[in-house]
Amino acid sequence: MNRTPEAGFIASEFHKYAEHYDRHVLVQRRVVTQLAGSVELHLDRAPEHILDVGTGTGALLEQLHACYSSARLTGVDIALNMCLKSQQKMGAYSQIVNGTVEALPFKADTFDLVVSASVLQWVSDLPAAIREIYRVVTPGGYIGIAFFCRGSLHELHQCLSEVTVGGSSKMSRLHRFWTVDDVTEIISRLGFASSVISVETEVDWYDDLYSLLRAIKSIGAGAVSGGTELGLGWRGLLQETSRRYQKLYGVNDRIPATYKVLYLAGRTVG
Repeated sequence: MNRTPEAGFIASEFHKYAEHYDRHVLVQRRVVTQLAGSVELHLDRAPEHILDVGTGTGALLEQLHACYSSARLTGVDIALNMCLKSQQKMGAYSQIVNGTVEALPFKADTFDLVVSASVLQWVSDLPAAIREIYRVVTPGGYIGIAFFCRGSLHELHQCLSEVTVGGSSKMSRLHRFWTVDDVTEIISRLGFASSVISVETEVDWYDDLYSLLRAIKSIGAGAVSGGTELGLGWRGLLQETSRRYQKLYGVNDRIPATYKVLYLAGRTVG
């Protein structure tokens, strides 16, 4: 299964596009709101110390601060500019750290709530990432995670595969998302006291394939497909992919981009 490039390249891509990130995220905003609401629904007491993994520009921390104003807030992100944007937004209410999810720079049993939104689909080692999240949660603490899983961007995958003749190497450059079974197996090994996995569908609409690819690139996520040079240098291939995309999925001259969002709600053993 094709996974992401090395962490340094991903960090540089998200670092580069941090200034534009908030203007282009669409589905990510909805995921943040949904995850924050789910956390509030499931918690039986107010958390004292919250960690947001892959905090980006601080959107999730901002919502959690509104709900739990007395909690200590910490964010961690692989991209330095994202950390700076988040710290600027949150100010004295939070501490933002530059680091990776696969090796979180925190002691074990530190946070009674750990959250992460629209991040873990990009990691190359999901078992390590979830183990690290589990490690830093206090006994009996709560974990709330949301990320894109298999079935996301299926329209793009299908259309490109249909117009790519003998191009398995080209198709391999498309990011392949983790499955529900992958996540189920990982959490079964960690021994959660309780856990619930659910999948919801989100759809964004674009004028054409090129606007979709520009949106992906503008949030730094071009890194996850070997770069959004994914087809931009293959003009003829993209033109045919765009035509097929519009024919198969277009509505009123616009095309959908479907995301399958996996939500994991879990409590560690107390």
